[in-house]
Amino acid sequence: MSWLLNLYETYEANLEFVGKIERKSNDQEYMLLPVSHTTQNAHIEVDVTEDGEFHFATVVEKNDASTVIPCTEDSASRSGTKIAPYPLHDKLSYVAGDYKDYGGEFKKEEPFPHYIKQLEEWANSPYAVEKVKSIYRYLRKGRLIQDLVAHGILYVDENQRLLSKWDKNAEARYGAKPPIFSVVAGEQTSAFVRFNVYSPTKVLSKVWNDQQVYDSFIQFYSSKLGGEDFCYVTGKKLPATDKHANKIRNAADKAKLISANDNSGFTFRGRFAQSHEAASISYEVSQKAHNALKWLINRQGKFIDQRVFLIWSNRELDIPDITEDLFSIDSTSSDSIKDKIAYTNKELAVEVAKALEGYRNKLAGLPDRKENVNILVLDSATTGRMAVLYYRNMDKEQYLDKLVNWHSTCTWLHKYRKNDNGDFVQFIGAPDWKDIAFAAYGPRASKEVVKGVKERMLPCVLDGRNIPLDIITSSCRRAANPVSMEKWEWEKTLSIACALVNKQEEQEGLRVALDESINDRDYLFGRLLAVADVLERRALGADDRASNAVRYMNEFARHPERTWRTIQACLQPYQARLGRQAFYFNRLIDEIGSRIPIEQFNNKPLSGKFLLGFYSQRHDLYTKKSTTDTEETEATH
Repeated sequence: MSWLLNLYETYEANLEFVGKIERKSNDQEYMLLPVSHTTQNAHIEVDVTEDGEFHFATVVEKNDASTVIPCTEDSASRSGTKIAPYPLHDKLSYVAGDYKDYGGEFKKEEPFPHYIKQLEEWANSPYAVEKVKSIYRYLRKGRLIQDLVAHGILYVDENQRLLSKWDKNAEARYGAKPPIFSVVAGEQTSAFVRFNVYSPTKVLSKVWNDQQVYDSFIQFYSSKLGGEDFCYVTGKKLPATDKHANKIRNAADKAKLISANDNSGFTFRGRFAQSHEAASISYEVSQKAHNALKWLINRQGKFIDQRVFLIWSNRELDIPDITEDLFSIDSTSSDSIKDKIAYTNKELAVEVAKALEGYRNKLAGLPDRKENVNILVLDSATTGRMAVLYYRNMDKEQYLDKLVNWHSTCTWLHKYRKNDNGDFVQFIGAPDWKDIAFAAYGPRASKEVVKGVKERMLPCVLDGRNIPLDIITSSCRRAANPVSMEKWEWEKTLSIACALVNKQEEQEGLRVALDESINDRDYLFGRLLAVADVLERRALGADDRASNAVRYMNEFARHPERTWRTIQACLQPYQARLGRQAFYFNRLIDEIGSRIPIEQFNNKPLSGKFLLGFYSQRHDLYTKKSTTDTEETEATH
């Protein structure tokens, strides 16, 4: 229950956001929903006057369809033939008293009497506001469809029955296809209607965005709740519920995290007679916890297919995401360390800690309370059931320390990210987990594979476990096969593979800067390949074709001694073309080769460490100042 408790506390700590509309980067609206409210996509908007008369109606555009509506326990979880009206806005079959007169059919009894009775009870209660009373006065007349047909919103056939679909007969009668058939997926009868109140003398807020209407229904519905029970989350005796919210990931999401509606067969697996005996949760806690979860997912959740990765702190919501690279967490801080390739892991950890210092200081004014970080992973196997696949609550300082360790050990120099100006920038740190998945299994890796990789990486960061060997091996195998991908993709895969190998070899403290003291066979073979690559590239000049070193890289990783003889033979014409300028590279090849013991100069396959040697040696050669003077000086002696 700890995840429910932390979601409940998150709601309580962010009450100033309740009922306030926020927008995503794509301009989509979302909010921290009030208690006893949910969201629904509306198709028709009806304006009524303050006196309860029809004023105007329009078809709602899809980008404006999301509507906050009051709901009861029963209406929030209704399905099938169950009659459970929403208190105010609802489908046409519920809100139209003349639905049957226009050909509407019912699977059981007519829903309108249940709807209007519930709305009447609210409108006549001491908690009702004038807007609710105005809407009730209009709807009790039972002529909604008549008005919508008269104003060209809904369309009927020659028998005055609502059209089930738009066909050639309808087109011959009415002309162009009307908007209602573009926004409603099924028949007109499935349209969802929202209501608003119009005043000719004053500007009124939309009913579904009105805080007074929210509060009115919350007070009304709270007065009707009963059946107190022991709440497993708060430890208090409160009105309980066994009907919990859906629409957690989006407005069309039917999956629930908590559900107990199995009344036959292996009910509760035979352990309990009633669902509340298994787990009793209060209505208030359920509402606030689920609403906080929906809000957080909209605000900062990361999606892979339908799997949600969510990280937050109860009071300080903006927590660095453990799944992202350092550039995404803080691009300004990343820029400050992007060129410090000579850092050891210890020195880099200090710099990463500085980059995350702002997050540590946000709660400096609240020393009396410890702040924790929540890591939550959700997914659903079916349309009706959702599961918590992973949950972890840990101290904020401990979480940030884990993050610092990750970005200072699984680290390499990366050059594939772009800044706000669209220019490529380089940064040092751990790669994004999604990029790790693509590096290991290719850009066409299925969503299932990417989800699996991200889930398997969690204990690697939070518990210090080793990165799964298959991820490292696959990344190295792809990085050693550059001819199978475009140059930019190979460079990205190479740097990510180096980061993973660097984490694997953490005890050795390897870094991007070339370490000439390393005598490891695989590292030295990688250096040899890099020198051959740069030598040929210098000779090719503007010719952008791949060097022989790059083309033979995959074979070199499997049979280094045999392939090196082929590469060195291919180098001869390029050495001749460079002339005296090749002296520096020739000497470097001799120096590196002489450090590999004869018994190790064989065809034993290379480990991923050869990629580190290749990358570091190549980076060193590309970033060195001109060696022309040195080469000429050496050549004359």
